[in-house]
Amino acid sequence: MNPPILFNIQKFCVHDGPGIRTTVFFKGCPLRCAWCHNPESQIFQPEILYNAEKCAGCGQCIPECPSAAITRKGNTMAIERSRCQSCGKCVDVCLRSAREIAGHPSSIMELVVEIEKDHVFYEQSGGGVTLSGGEVLCQAEAAEALARACNALGIHVAIDTCGHVPYESLARLSDCADLFLYDLKHLDPALHKEYTGQDNHLILDNLRRLSDSGAAIFLRIPLIEGYNADDRHIGALADFCRNLNVRQIDLLPYHSTGSSKYQRMARPYEPGRFAAPVPERLARIQKILQSSHPHVTIGGN
Repeated sequence: MNPPILFNIQKFCVHDGPGIRTTVFFKGCPLRCAWCHNPESQIFQPEILYNAEKCAGCGQCIPECPSAAITRKGNTMAIERSRCQSCGKCVDVCLRSAREIAGHPSSIMELVVEIEKDHVFYEQSGGGVTLSGGEVLCQAEAAEALARACNALGIHVAIDTCGHVPYESLARLSDCADLFLYDLKHLDPALHKEYTGQDNHLILDNLRRLSDSGAAIFLRIPLIEGYNADDRHIGALADFCRNLNVRQIDLLPYHSTGSSKYQRMARPYEPGRFAAPVPERLARIQKILQSSHPHVTIGGN
């Protein structure tokens, strides 16, 4: 088994399942959501993020780069992404922490040791560990190994998935995951593909199959004005959810927390393109969905 490739481990999370949780973020995702707040999660290989505002302009990174991918442009050190090997040597010599590398392998044992440190908080709050991404089930073998190690320690395991994976990947986690946090972005396949790069046929089919299997599911719906927060779509979601066996529906209003990462990765981003529904609108959406399911939260656990 290859070691899992991660890009972050975040502790004391309260919106990634019940209780206080440690969220382990696996790198790599089959979707390219236009609003993604973790763009560094999308590709499987390590990537260098560069914060020009922190850069001292010392230039020590230039001779350290084995592929000559860094050049001085004024007071900044520009990266030629096509040449960068993401080796991390520039990160090691940066005096101001202007560079960081997203993506690193980690052994299952290392992860278990880190997760176990907060066992007392899981016990007191009814929390546990959430395996997220990117798309964690793109590394299903490693995810299963970590989940079973947590099972052995009595730690609650949640799987946060976009659902665009072979159903076999969901099935292999079904007996070691206590909960699936299943994202549902849009019911229209064309709009889903326009904004995420993939249609939703596999996602919806997997959700139905997982529901029929009796797995514990929290359905998570990111809400974005101008995309999926209109009455017509919310009404269709309410009808769709009537035929699903889900324990809870979590409404997740759009936020721009990760927007600065796009600049650090030299990727285009349109400020103000997306917005969250206003509180009054969120309350209406919640009420519409409560017509099909009694447990609808805003913001998740």
